[in-house]
Amino acid sequence: MNQPIPNVLVVDDEPNNFDVIETFLSEQDYQLYYASSGDSALSILETVKPDLILLDVMMPGIDGMEVCQRIKAMPEWESVPIIMVTALTSKEDLARCLNAGADDFIGKPVNSTELRARVNSMMRIKQQYDSIKNLSNLQSQTIDVLQNSLKELSGNLASSLPHELNTPLNGIVGAIGILLEEYETMPPEEIKEFLLLAQESSTRLEKLTRKFLTYVYLELSPYKSPSSRASQIQREKGSDAKFITNIAHDQAKREKRSTDLLCDLDEAIVAVSNQDMRSILCELLENAFKFSKVGTEVKLSSKVVNNHLHLAISDHGWGMTEDQISKIGAFMQFERKMHEQQGSGLGLKIVTKIVENYGGKFSISSIYRQETTVNLELPLIE
Repeated sequence: MNQPIPNVLVVDDEPNNFDVIETFLSEQDYQLYYASSGDSALSILETVKPDLILLDVMMPGIDGMEVCQRIKAMPEWESVPIIMVTALTSKEDLARCLNAGADDFIGKPVNSTELRARVNSMMRIKQQYDSIKNLSNLQSQTIDVLQNSLKELSGNLASSLPHELNTPLNGIVGAIGILLEEYETMPPEEIKEFLLLAQESSTRLEKLTRKFLTYVYLELSPYKSPSSRASQIQREKGSDAKFITNIAHDQAKREKRSTDLLCDLDEAIVAVSNQDMRSILCELLENAFKFSKVGTEVKLSSKVVNNHLHLAISDHGWGMTEDQISKIGAFMQFERKMHEQQGSGLGLKIVTKIVENYGGKFSISSIYRQETTVNLELPLIE
């Protein structure tokens, strides 16, 4: 990526001096601007946005010392290096320049080699400062995101995770406890029934743990821009219609709903890794089958629009109200007394985070107790 050309503001009441500096810096990649007075320099700061200022000390009206002090007193410009150009040579005068906030000074008449060296040196310092500042801002934003994520996660964890963990744990402990107490008098069929109960509960616990770890990883892992993530997939292998269809049928088979699944997909290759696409589809289809009755249709469809794949998963199940959709979050549940096997809510949060990581869009439309459609918009490989 090309770096912008640095802006240098030359402040001097003698236009000839500007011509000299312009000649000396002509071979350097700088954009030069000129101000003939201190007042003029102060008035054009916002327009010029200088990366460095060459400031003459001796000027009528506001002299260079005062201009320097005023600029350094402005938070938005205090980091801009100022090189004082002066005919003064006494140590006291030079000390005054530094006390006014100057970063460096150069004597008159200006020497071309010295000018280029001092300007280049100050520019390097400014670039290093900008890099540190940008990194600091990025770290601050990252900390804010993590704090917000942790607040949401910790709040929902405190209220819901113990229950989510205890339910399968109680199933395992209860089944094993009964077996240990009564296995000698139990018929084989009853023993098998309790073993299957323990297996089902352990599978549920394993799935919850895996989802939780995936969610935490997505929330706390280093941020990658959607463009960089998509570029990485460009170099690898994206997910095509055949891959998406196979994943959907495998999930339907696991849910024993193969005959309820309908796929209608446009041919396209999505700029999403196979692993992430598998996670998206499995989570969304698991919900669609879980929240709809056996024998009702679950449809997976897609259309290519403006180099994006618009993917939709719809079911004719419980549906959600607008208020419930707006409150979807990790470990957020609705109407648990009516629907005991509702789930933890982690799946939708995982899908939302993955889609956002690729610069895609995620939305839900629903008619309460009638139907729900999850809509995804994902980039294609160009």
